[in-house]
Amino acid sequence: MPKHLVLVAGNIGAGKTSLAERLGKRLGWHVAYESVDNNPYLADFYADMRAWSFHLQIFFLGHRAEQHRQLMALPESAIIDRSIYEDANIFARALYSMGNMTERDYHAYQRLYDLVIDTLPRPALLIYIKASPDTLLRHIRQRGREMENSVSVDYLTLLGRFYDEWMATFDQCPVLTVPGDDLDFVRYPEHLEIIAERVEDKLAGKEFVEFPKPGVLNAR
Repeated sequence: MPKHLVLVAGNIGAGKTSLAERLGKRLGWHVAYESVDNNPYLADFYADMRAWSFHLQIFFLGHRAEQHRQLMALPESAIIDRSIYEDANIFARALYSMGNMTERDYHAYQRLYDLVIDTLPRPALLIYIKASPDTLLRHIRQRGREMENSVSVDYLTLLGRFYDEWMATFDQCPVLTVPGDDLDFVRYPEHLEIIAERVEDKLAGKEFVEFPKPGVLNAR
């Protein structure tokens, strides 16, 4: 199979990192991760979101663009657990919608984002894990991250609506939508295998790639 860059997208708690890790191991790909350890704005952002949201988004934009280019330059296929496209279409939009980013900063960020995206090579595939707020909250509680204690159903629902609207217009590459409510790829290896097969089909150019119905999945 030729070299590919595959991105994983999805709401908070969808299982992006878990899926990227498992698919990378299953398919023999390099796995890259969203890193927050070296983010110099994160602590300030959590202390005062409105004052630091623009700075945070600019840092993420530069970091993800650099990571995207580095992965494209690798000799082997790679998968990453967050896409650069979500920064603008989901999280910057949410910050603006909730009043944590000014209109001036939001439009300045969007102009820069559009310029950056136009210079990046397109990925081979985007895997979108679509899951309900109930599933997302269950995952969030299971992993027990302190910074996610304040994540609410309303916020997850808002992000979910933004994801739906973004997916309806996304055209950077083919998309494979994984039914996150039905496929538990962490607990069940057979569910991961189903996803891996669909990913390989999609990368091979097969247009009608569907997942089994929930009843069929549960019977496997």
